[in-house]
Amino acid sequence: MVAPASVAAHPSALRRPAGFRAAVAPVARGRVIRNHPDAVAEILDLPDKVFPVAGLCVGYPAAAGHISMRLPLEVTLHTNRYDDALLGEAIAAYDRRRDARYSIPREQQRLPEVFGYVSPYGWSEDKARQAARPEGQGFPAYLRARGFTMD
Repeated sequence: MVAPASVAAHPSALRRPAGFRAAVAPVARGRVIRNHPDAVAEILDLPDKVFPVAGLCVGYPAAAGHISMRLPLEVTLHTNRYDDALLGEAIAAYDRRRDARYSIPREQQRLPEVFGYVSPYGWSEDKARQAARPEGQGFPAYLRARGFTMD
């Protein structure tokens, strides 16, 4: 199942092409699997006691993209003990480096109806907004409806 990466943010973006077989993995971002398991299961004709775990993006991007910079090791690697003494400045510097390479467009700011628009809009702001709205809350109910027990 192949869909352009740019449209795979919602289950309606998943299409069943001619010749589709259930053994073919869906193309979807992780949040589609977490937040819309019923839609994914319907598209894949999944029976009871079978649930989607992950999606794999395959193909060519619909538009030009960019390579996302990784967080620096001093933020993600700790030796012998956790130390966040320099975390704030390290993440602020990371935000500045990312913004210098690629600024997140205003129309891609997450939840502007709740938080408004800010400039600059960096990685840390985006992740804070992402964490403000829980994802996957319906997944346990989906599993129970498919015959799983949580006992």
